[in-house]
Amino acid sequence: MGVFLDLFAGKTVERPPFWFMRQAGRYMAEYRAVRAEVGDFLDLCYSPKKATEVTLQPIQRFGMDAAIIFSDILVVPHALGSAVHFEKGEGPRVEPVKNGADIARLDESKMPGKLAPVYEAIAATRASLPKDIALIGFAGAPWTLACYMLEGRGKTDFSTARRAAYTTPSLLAALIGVLSSAVVEHLCAQVEAGADALQLFDTWAGLVPVSQREALITGPARAVIAEVKRRHPQVPIIAFPKGLGLDLPHYAQSTQADGLSVDMQTDITSLNVACVLQGNLDPLLLASSREGTLREATRLREAMAGTRFVFNLGHGIVPDTPVEHVTALSELLLQKVA
Repeated sequence: MGVFLDLFAGKTVERPPFWFMRQAGRYMAEYRAVRAEVGDFLDLCYSPKKATEVTLQPIQRFGMDAAIIFSDILVVPHALGSAVHFEKGEGPRVEPVKNGADIARLDESKMPGKLAPVYEAIAATRASLPKDIALIGFAGAPWTLACYMLEGRGKTDFSTARRAAYTTPSLLAALIGVLSSAVVEHLCAQVEAGADALQLFDTWAGLVPVSQREALITGPARAVIAEVKRRHPQVPIIAFPKGLGLDLPHYAQSTQADGLSVDMQTDITSLNVACVLQGNLDPLLLASSREGTLREATRLREAMAGTRFVFNLGHGIVPDTPVEHVTALSELLLQKVA
């Protein structure tokens, strides 16, 4: 199965498996060449041939143990019927949800047809990958998707979504319910298309105060993971509730995720959890210093020796990362642990 899936199966591996969030991206010249051939960013996500090509690029160049399908978390609201586009240099724009009528117009029945190109890309990628390289499918968690849908765009504080928890909690709960069901269907469809593992991205989990985390973060994740595992019990699910910090052990125990991805603000070596841990090199270090990256990667691997550990970043590769830094890090991580 390869070291990535072997680790999740409880087998002994000779070195920690590794992959990088946003490993297919603008830091690679070959990705930029493909990106230049399409218009809107979503056009690339919905082109099975091109999405497959860019998914495979980092595997072919660096030899990671897992590929992650090239797509975006906002394909779910788009497939539900929300207008979504990407402004160059500014990020996503999403048709805002303002009231119950807007939620009622979201239509899960549209999803299989709209997302068929994503599943076609997964099938093609799985067929093209070596058998020992895992393919990861993914989705945004309900809260993070709700942030974009309530705000209408990407922000750093998502004050509209956060305010909704206080002013219109029933509206937010209804949206979270619709999104939870849609995320389950999208994740399961990716497994059925050929994904070997899944990651649930809750990028904005850290914005939610502790008193609301059960309703907005942990509860929805638990429900999504339970239903996906009911249908596909053999498929590992990694959760990434970015920014939860000290609440991560409770989240891991409550959701029963198979893996927990950890951001760079958290000491991954101090976490006491039963699941696989994944993380958590600072992507800005990778972009800034080859030597510093190799020192920190060595320290992290040594500190996590004897644990169930997947080496990754604390968030995605940044666009100005020198490709030679990624090469050097990958060469280090492919070596067996002494």
